[in-house]
Amino acid sequence: MFSISLARQFLGHVVPAVIRPLRVVWNQVIGFFFLVLAAAAVPRAIHSAREFDGEPRSVFRLLLSAIFIAFMAGFGIHSFWRAHRVPKLP
Repeated sequence: MFSISLARQFLGHVVPAVIRPLRVVWNQVIGFFFLVLAAAAVPRAIHSAREFDGEPRSVFRLLLSAIFIAFMAGFGIHSFWRAHRVPKLP
């Protein structure tokens, strides 16, 4: 007959084996998403750099683009790093 302890033991072995790969894939998908966001902002940053004339508005626009790219790229790289660091099964 099916027992609760047998089901608990089965889930104790199966659930971690399923959750770990899902965490790796999730972190990789999120990392890719953030890197795409960073890459999408690069053309605007280049455009802002070419139109730079020293006015506060152009400085702000260029600085904001650079900060956005840095944050999104940083989040993306960090997410890939976390995917790499997910503990392996014993």
